[in-house]
Amino acid sequence: MGFDHGADGDRVVVVGVDGSDASWRATAYAVGLARRQEARLVAVHVLPVHTVAMLAGVSWMLADTDQEAARAMRRRISAGLACMAELGVLRWEFCVVVAGDPVAGLSRVAAERRADMLVVGASRRWHRLTGSVGARLLRANRWPVLVVP
Repeated sequence: MGFDHGADGDRVVVVGVDGSDASWRATAYAVGLARRQEARLVAVHVLPVHTVAMLAGVSWMLADTDQEAARAMRRRISAGLACMAELGVLRWEFCVVVAGDPVAGLSRVAAERRADMLVVGASRRWHRLTGSVGARLLRANRWPVLVVP
């Protein structure tokens, strides 16, 4: 018998944050969800893969920019959640996944943290080419996925 999500240990809500307006709305929704369910919130940022730069052999030039963007995102989330954390009404953490596919990165963190739910913003970029992150998460995983417009 395998692990039963939602039955063992702390509740965990994983949210994908990429800096888009939709991901900030998803984060706000996930914060409320985690607070109401007394769950731990895990905010995940997957560093982008720069395919063109990799092909040209200059992807190392973009790595510092990506890391700085992730640090800025962490600071913004920390500032927004500081009062809730101080009051003890929200437990949270921030994870940065080294460059890769957002679906693979979110899935890996969700599996490691034994997530009860994944929350993502509606895809605006590249979804016609690769499929939306929300739809791909639904097909690839065993967690409920909430897509926030």
